[in-house]
Amino acid sequence: MTGNIPSFFVYGEPEQKLEPGFFHVETVMARRSLHQGQVKAHKHDQMGQITYWLSGGGTYFIDDKPLDFSAPAVSFVPSGVVHGFSVDPETSDAIVVSIADGALLSIRENTALSLDRPTMIRGDGEDRGWGRLGELLDIVAEEYAGGAPGTQQMLAALVAAALTQISRLAAATPAGQPAQAALATELRRLIDVHFRENWSVGQYTDALATTPHLLAKASRDAFGMQVKELINERRLLEAKRLLLFTVRPLEDIAYEIGFADAAYFSRFFRLRAGEAPSDWRRARVSSSGAG
Repeated sequence: MTGNIPSFFVYGEPEQKLEPGFFHVETVMARRSLHQGQVKAHKHDQMGQITYWLSGGGTYFIDDKPLDFSAPAVSFVPSGVVHGFSVDPETSDAIVVSIADGALLSIRENTALSLDRPTMIRGDGEDRGWGRLGELLDIVAEEYAGGAPGTQQMLAALVAAALTQISRLAAATPAGQPAQAALATELRRLIDVHFRENWSVGQYTDALATTPHLLAKASRDAFGMQVKELINERRLLEAKRLLLFTVRPLEDIAYEIGFADAAYFSRFFRLRAGEAPSDWRRARVSSSGAG
């Protein structure tokens, strides 16, 4: 049952709140001691992942769909999608790039790959396109390890390019998702479009031609929260992005995410983030050395 499937930060680590610009890069076998090549069904509720298999092979599964593969192979899995794999730990390895949903919101404008559904493709190591993807992800790993000024911006551009390369390599449209997973994906897509307009849960239900019960179940199983909570989390994420990456005043940010009153926005933010928006911004800008 989906309700029993764990949600991790990165594999084996409990969930934690992510900043909008969060990236994480490591190899699969960096966590070999945790899984020995057998990664059980799990999901990530706040980030998507690229997994590029450099060597070896085995079976990768997304939701209930297994796919046997040998390197090179690559997947992109959005947040909330169940996945896992079984590989030989002696011969297999992959680069895993984890990208916070907040970063993906900007990246989606600069990539040709649909980020609302999972993708998995296998390839030919002699194909120049696969070599280009490998080169891009090598640079991503080097940039992440280097930690030079502007790393987040550079990673966003490189990941957008890697995702576009994945879309070029895809030979066909990915197989359809199970109905409940597809409903959750469409819900999140609609929330991205309409959260500023203060749509009610009923409006999302009507737009998706479903029932309140089915929509609530899809949201709970895929994202671990009710629809209203999911909408509020999206508004909070947008607020954090605007606080962190712009100098707009609180009144403008409140209006941008659907609040007519800055004081109400401040109460909303403090309740969910644990501090006032001005304090949150000051601490993050100070720690990043910006301003």
